[in-house]
Amino acid sequence: MELHDPFVKKMIEEMVPIHKFLGLQLLEIKKDYAKVRVPFRPEVVGDIRTNRWHGGIITTIMDSVGGIVGGTHLSSIKDKMATIDIRVDFLSPAHGEAIIVEGTTIRLGSRIMVASMKCWLENDKTETVLAEGRGVYSFIRLNKD
Repeated sequence: MELHDPFVKKMIEEMVPIHKFLGLQLLEIKKDYAKVRVPFRPEVVGDIRTNRWHGGIITTIMDSVGGIVGGTHLSSIKDKMATIDIRVDFLSPAHGEAIIVEGTTIRLGSRIMVASMKCWLENDKTETVLAEGRGVYSFIRLNKD
């Protein structure tokens, strides 16, 4: 898979239904790394009193970013990846604006991949981390060379 291929961007943004629903935008992708932007909109609100993001939506985005990072290691369309576990620590409230989530590979073994993710508000110049997470993924290469 060529990471700078326009098809990769289109596949991530438009062919994964939850990504399309959320309006996920791929900002950067390279081996072991992915960065996305997700706009704020009424459907992602979890606390209507304060107009803040729903933690479950942030967790979903972080899991997706972990999966995108894993995708940078795929060697074939036949490879399989699935979430085994995800943990997210919410450190600060996510007010009503777009968020940025980035992920990196921590470890890639023969069957398991571990990724680290973090989230912050797009316009926060200090990049105060809103949430940190770690995902564990089953990673199966079916087309072994």
